[in-house]
Amino acid sequence: MTHSSSFPWRHRLLALAAAATLAACATPIATTRPDLALPGTWAEASFANAADRAVERDWWRGFGSDELARLIDEAQAGSPDLRIAAERVTQAELSARLAGSSLYPQVSVGADMGSQYARTRGETGVTRNSTSASIGINYEIDLWGRVAAVNESARASLRGSRYDLETARLSLTTGVANAYFQVVATRIQLDVTRRNLAIAEKLFSIVEARYRNGVASALDVSQQRTTVLSQRATILPLEVAERQSLSALAILLGRPPQGMTVAATDFSAISVPEPAAGLPSTLLTRRPDIASAEASLAAADANVAAARAALLPTISLSGAAGLASDSLLTLSNPAFSVGITASVLRSLFDADSKQNQVEVSESTRRALVEAYRRDVYAALKEVDDALANVGRYREQQKTREVIRDEAARSLRLSEVQLREGTATLSTLLDAQRALFTAENELALVVQARLGASVDLFKALGGGWEMPAGDPTAARASR
Repeated sequence: MTHSSSFPWRHRLLALAAAATLAACATPIATTRPDLALPGTWAEASFANAADRAVERDWWRGFGSDELARLIDEAQAGSPDLRIAAERVTQAELSARLAGSSLYPQVSVGADMGSQYARTRGETGVTRNSTSASIGINYEIDLWGRVAAVNESARASLRGSRYDLETARLSLTTGVANAYFQVVATRIQLDVTRRNLAIAEKLFSIVEARYRNGVASALDVSQQRTTVLSQRATILPLEVAERQSLSALAILLGRPPQGMTVAATDFSAISVPEPAAGLPSTLLTRRPDIASAEASLAAADANVAAARAALLPTISLSGAAGLASDSLLTLSNPAFSVGITASVLRSLFDADSKQNQVEVSESTRRALVEAYRRDVYAALKEVDDALANVGRYREQQKTREVIRDEAARSLRLSEVQLREGTATLSTLLDAQRALFTAENELALVVQARLGASVDLFKALGGGWEMPAGDPTAARASR
């Protein structure tokens, strides 16, 4: 009797071992790799500065502005956008844990107790008490890899959310830098416009005096008054632009816009760093947005595998053990029971629905392949455009500096000629206005060059590198 009763348990143990072995041999998830034609060098490599350097994580310190560095540090600590992206990472982590829990047996415990009184007519009533406790275990054998694929999809989505956080951090940093440079450039324009207004008002006084003395005509007075009014009309939009740029900067920092200000009034203390572009092929592991697209593609591969596995039968094991007693609130002299069940479940009427889900998942993956290819080529274009802009604005700045120097030389000559009596005051004021205009144009070119430098840092990934042990890095290097 003993031998015959133990024989089924051996078979059950063998069945469990075989099921676990089959689950471990589930079909691996196929990896999709888009066909990419990566160039060997940049189209605008000729514009790269010979003295450029590798991109560092704190690349913004290369501009030499302590104020800019403080603002970026503040933004990274208090920006609502970064906090939102961080919460998305937290949500993805929780989703990954939830998906991962399906890989393990589900355990449940229960207890119940009761008392029942029954009496038939003419007989004495009978009270029946009962108490029981049980534990149950249910485990889906991942024979076809569906559960593992769902778990891998969640982990890939988690990696993507982390890359999205880095992308948001890079966008925030470059946004703060550009907003800061916009404020400074607007202040330079305001200063030049106010100085030009002062010159126009002085010339207007001269024209009015000449008109009173009969030397100038009413037309001359009218034309100069128009010039003064035009200069005054230019100031108000610039003042509004300055306030709006400061407000935009405050929002990036996580501050209220009211009362926001910065100390810088010109670009004299700001350098223009130019980073090394590296090779185009390395861009795939240096841009967090491309890494995020790669992670989305990995999640899509896992979703396709899960959808295909869902077409096959589900195999589950369940076990239960319990104690039962005829006493209330106590398990005295309990009866013990244990059981194990293996079940195979195959839906009969939803095959079309599941097949459609497979096709939807495959279509989504094909779309993500094209999106990944598009993002990679767009990133290559962004680097080339930024390289070209940095180089061209560098040359334009040199030209504008020569123009500014010549305008300053003309002003000095006008001052000498005025003292010698060979030039009029209006000639001197025109020379001053030409110098102010040259300084304004130079400031705009410097701002454009600074913006191009920021764009280049952003296009190169801002010094971010994909972690070496990251599964996405392994996919990108294939």
